[in-house]
Amino acid sequence: MVGRRGHGSYGMVYRAERAGDAEAGVFALKMALRQMDPRFEREAELLSRLTEPHVPKLLDQGIWVSPEGVSFPYVVMEWVEGMPLYEWAVRHPFSSRQALRLLAQVARALAATHAAGGVHRDVKGDNVLVSADGTKAFLVDFGSGRYAGARRLTWRPEPPGTFQYWSIEALRFRWRFRHDATAHYEAGPADDVYALGVMAYRLVTGVYPPPLESKALDAGEGYVRSQRIAPEQQAHVSPKLAALIRQMVAEKLSMRGNAAEVAHALESAAKDAGRQASRVITRRSKQAAHVPGGWSVVWRSKTTWLGWLMASMLGALWGGGKWDEQVQWVQDLLEVAQPAPQEEAEDGGTAGLADAGLAFSAGAEPSEAERGGMGLDIPKRPFPGQHRPPCVKPEIKINEGCWIALIGEAPPCGTHSYEWRGKCYRPTLDPPLPSTSNPR
Repeated sequence: MVGRRGHGSYGMVYRAERAGDAEAGVFALKMALRQMDPRFEREAELLSRLTEPHVPKLLDQGIWVSPEGVSFPYVVMEWVEGMPLYEWAVRHPFSSRQALRLLAQVARALAATHAAGGVHRDVKGDNVLVSADGTKAFLVDFGSGRYAGARRLTWRPEPPGTFQYWSIEALRFRWRFRHDATAHYEAGPADDVYALGVMAYRLVTGVYPPPLESKALDAGEGYVRSQRIAPEQQAHVSPKLAALIRQMVAEKLSMRGNAAEVAHALESAAKDAGRQASRVITRRSKQAAHVPGGWSVVWRSKTTWLGWLMASMLGALWGGGKWDEQVQWVQDLLEVAQPAPQEEAEDGGTAGLADAGLAFSAGAEPSEAERGGMGLDIPKRPFPGQHRPPCVKPEIKINEGCWIALIGEAPPCGTHSYEWRGKCYRPTLDPPLPSTSNPR
């Protein structure tokens, strides 16, 4: 081991060299954080099926036994030099044409995955590495991936992956079966394409697509499409790129196209787009990026996204779900509702955490509490907006602030988490006050 690259929920990634043969080059060694984690066998199987230039090659796999006799699986992959997509975007001004080319490469990686019978299930900026010159993109971290015939490892109703990238159909499923703990959403290729669209939207606009309201989950097809905010309202982006982003996040699955079709469309657009596509993408002002009333930010209405999700989580708690797991998910959702969500744990990214300064509300800066970090100790003072004592169970008081322990996570703690007395914690944040500038 010659260095640590990053880590996430399931694995730690190291920069490694072959013992006694440094000239063989460097490799990426991903070690499980949990003993005999079956995800590693599944990840290795899926990677072994892929021979795609934009996916790191699987070179080896095995089990490391610690001095205490505990077994941890690992995989060895081709080393990819690069930084996470959003971090790269902040540091390097880029054009619509450049974005089209990079997104096309990720789409090609997804197309190969789908052709091999697999689904990535966690497409996001932190799982795409971009080369220093901005010409190559690599899809990494197949730890949440699945292939046809693989045994099921999780038993929650919601899909794996990162909350902000869930497809409309996944969200509707979660809402429809909110009281059924046995329901399980089976993510498919269309979910990967949708997540690619969300990633593209955030890449060019700096914000996630606006969250859904409860009525959008109950409404029939067509409601969401009529309420979508076009990416060109948020940023100066070429019409062809904007149109393809809208296509990828379309409500109707048939409109999205499969990953191979999306890749071809992105490649064609990169070639055929006019001079405007060569201009650097810039963000529009807050006034120009108007959010329609039907898509107001999460905390502006009691009948919003967070409201129904919180209700469904509490319903699961009262319905006999596991308390610790459900409380953890509720806490995750509370963090999602805050400005500048950074709920994207590194699992194969660079050592530096991506800090794109992105928010639901255009132009907002991420708070210190939201940035979090790997291996950070709990600060001596509460963060702005953090819940303060008296704390309500399962919260605990630490350094004048209220915190919640992360079930099943041990130091080194991941993004958003802080270490205290050998455990990982996240701050509980008070919801922002309702907006009074646009009363309804």
